[in-house]
Amino acid sequence: LGHKGEAIYPLACSLEFLHSATLLHDDILDGAVLRRGKAAAHIVFSRTEAVLAGDVLLALANQLVASYGDPRLTTCLSEAIMRTVAGEVAEIVNTREMDSSLETYLHIITGKTAYLLEASCVVGALLAGVSDELIKAASVFGLNMGIAFQIVDDAMDYTSASSVSGKPAGGDLREGKLTLPLIYHLESLSPARREALLSDIRSKALSEEALAQLLADIQSSSCTERARVLAGEYAAKAARALEAFPESEERKVLDCALEFVLQREK
Repeated sequence: LGHKGEAIYPLACSLEFLHSATLLHDDILDGAVLRRGKAAAHIVFSRTEAVLAGDVLLALANQLVASYGDPRLTTCLSEAIMRTVAGEVAEIVNTREMDSSLETYLHIITGKTAYLLEASCVVGALLAGVSDELIKAASVFGLNMGIAFQIVDDAMDYTSASSVSGKPAGGDLREGKLTLPLIYHLESLSPARREALLSDIRSKALSEEALAQLLADIQSSSCTERARVLAGEYAAKAARALEAFPESEERKVLDCALEFVLQREK
């Protein structure tokens, strides 16, 4: 967008600090033991140390953004933090309530993932001082890319081996998370079977054998492929938004990032 100089780098770092903080805290909330193929921070150190490390990263992110003296940047980051936390809360609530609708699922992933990517794009447009039209395009690009990213991530939970993805296979299922492949699978069941399965997931009554069978059933169906198709629809929305930006090497990188989001296996 024509911005020159190195002022963009601390701003970029602030978003990565925020992202890293969410990962530290998420692993504690989810009880995850692996992160990118290695032991999660709260396993290596302790829950207390991991929480405090996340808090420090959040503080650093806010400090960096505040140093720019632009209230719009501060507001953008603050809203991203609030919306991300709200998305995590919505997911926790839904683990108890077991609302298997697509609308609820999209609401959750937009909150816990997409708003952070949206903010990452918007702050760059704000710093460049571009028109409201381009700021909106940056917002639409980031939001839809984020939704596509999380849908693919949830599909990978059923298809990628832990040695590839860096996370235990079926981890979302064990945590009782209603992600898109599982929602599609539930749609294929009779009402009675669907309610029984939802009840077992809600109460964490599924044995390891039952979990393994459910995982195998979803893997052998078209559920994960359907999820990736929907991810492609959101990626297409992001690609259309990208057309508003001037031709540049950075735009090519963003276009390649969209392709990576859809094709990645880890």
